[in-house]
Amino acid sequence: MFDNLSEKLDKALHSLKGHGQITEINVAETLKEVRRALLDADVNFKIAKEFTNKVKEKALGQNVLTTLQPGQLMVKIVKDELTELMGGETEGIDLSGNPSVILMSGLQGSGKTTFSGKLANFLQNKKSKKPLLVACDVYRPAAIDQLHVVGEQIGVEVYSDRDNNDPVAIAKAGIKHAKSLGCNVVIIDTAGRLAVDEQMMTEIANIHKAIEPQETLFVVDAMTGQDAVNTAKAFNDVLNFDGVILTKLDGDTRGGAAISIKSVVDKPIKFIGTGEKMEAIDVFHPSRMADRILGMGDVVSLVERAQEQFDEEQARKIQKKIAKNKFGFDDFLSQIQQIKKMGNMKDLMGMIPGAGKALKGLDIDDDAFKHIEAIIHSMTPDERSTPSKLNASRKKRIAAGSGTSIQEVNQLLKQFDQMSKMMKMMQGGGGKKMMQMMQNMR
Repeated sequence: MFDNLSEKLDKALHSLKGHGQITEINVAETLKEVRRALLDADVNFKIAKEFTNKVKEKALGQNVLTTLQPGQLMVKIVKDELTELMGGETEGIDLSGNPSVILMSGLQGSGKTTFSGKLANFLQNKKSKKPLLVACDVYRPAAIDQLHVVGEQIGVEVYSDRDNNDPVAIAKAGIKHAKSLGCNVVIIDTAGRLAVDEQMMTEIANIHKAIEPQETLFVVDAMTGQDAVNTAKAFNDVLNFDGVILTKLDGDTRGGAAISIKSVVDKPIKFIGTGEKMEAIDVFHPSRMADRILGMGDVVSLVERAQEQFDEEQARKIQKKIAKNKFGFDDFLSQIQQIKKMGNMKDLMGMIPGAGKALKGLDIDDDAFKHIEAIIHSMTPDERSTPSKLNASRKKRIAAGSGTSIQEVNQLLKQFDQMSKMMKMMQGGGGKKMMQMMQNMR
């Protein structure tokens, strides 16, 4: 995410290092490269120009503190302006209704149906809500089926009426059904088109008028760049929506939509999609995103994800096992599962400050632990609980069963032994070291 933009901004801001003071000449040279980096990221030319003008004005209007180098000051100014450009403050979602009605809008292929499921999952697990999904796409044959599959996957009921072709009537009936079930949030998935057209806009406007939702959200594919911004403007002119959802930010996106959409439609980005899993949804924090764009990482989000997956009861059991030298591969496997639930590995590593440069050009497999898991699953329950029983013949069988080599099995056993000893030494403070060691095992 934003790899190319981050690299170019880093080069542009690096040019100020070594200068004793900020001058109009070196600021102009730096901001010329910053503007070029933004344009390459598909940020609108007018927005890029306004952005660099603001940065220049602030940079030349400040005296460099004795403890702050010109390059550091410029990074701070760029970070502050990027944060402001993307919305400034984190925006929440209005859940005041009874039930709260959320209308989803967007073009076909933007990930609207999938994100409806992610949002329902988010509200159910993190906001303790009871959501209902309503299928109002009466045109795409597989849309209703897709929403039902998503609903079943996350344990959320879906309302649909395959015999009714009136999306307004379906939406109203869905809200009525939600009240009868005691659901306090209704998420209405509407039809999309391949392009903005009059029929589509009239239909979504009619639904909006009939149900008067607390939240109208526009879902847009971040990989479409400036086109996403133009589409958002067209929808906002008709719907006056409340916020934007950017999907596919885990892909090879240039970032232009994330940076400039707030400036064009004057509506906040509320959520982002960061992967294919139902858990891959994040509240959008402009300040944290600015940090990531500038290669500073996002430690706060990383810690939040880790805390979400932290199982206190499981942690106590593992501590007892470590104390009694009974920590086995089943316990190790459960730790791997917790890390995998946090998100794809490249996204997680990108949250670590400075990791962007180190990861440049590296293809980090989203299923980075698959070989370790294959080896562990090829062990018997007795072998997993008592690794010391693994002799040469057992290792040979495990290697054959997991599609790996005896050397890989030996390497895992050696690293597992080292980690077990370290965890026993650290007792309670080994979580960070454990994650580092597991990362080294990839």
